This record gives sequence, structure tokens and C-alpha cells, in this order.
Amino acid sequence: MATVIIPAQLRKLTGGKDRVKAKGRNVRQLIEDLDRQFPGFSEQLLQDGDVKPSIAVSIDGEMGTGGVLEPVGEDSEVFFLPALGGGRENPGG
Repeated sequence: MATVIIPAQLRKLTGGKDRVKAKGRNVRQLIEDLDRQFPGFSEQLLQDGDVKPSIAVSIDGEMGTGGVLEPVGEDSEVFFLPALGGGRENPGG
């Protein structure tokens, strides 16, 4: 099973655990298993059947771009992170 690192804002769903095990061959199945173990998890991560735009997924240190279809290995380490916004410089200084 993959190890999922739980961000601080979602630990209320896992009883404070910062790492949990979940099974699935892709991000969707992983989230479904997390939701089975910790009801309400999918509501925090999914919108219209895909990963929320405000959430980034990192699998084994690589940022995923395949959304819920991104493959997850048996021994993968998966992070759900708040997506970083911005990147534009302030032209006013």
C-alpha cells in the first residue's frame, strides 16, 4: 500500500495522523480508499470528479499532472499539497 502524507489542514479527518496507508493503482482509487477509511476525505480533495485546482499531488517526489488517473505504485509516497498560486511579479514594485 502507498504511504500518504496528510497535510495539517486535513489531519482532523485522520484523527491527527500525519501518515496513513492507502491502496489504489491511481490517485482516484487512492482517494476512494482514503475516503473509506476517513469519511469526508474525498470532499476535501475532489471537485467534479477530478483533483481540486487548489490541490497539488506529488507522487514519489514528482508533481503529478494526470489528475485522478495519475498512477500510484505499491510503495509510493503520496503528498496532497495546497497548490501554490501566484508567480507573477508585482509591476508596481
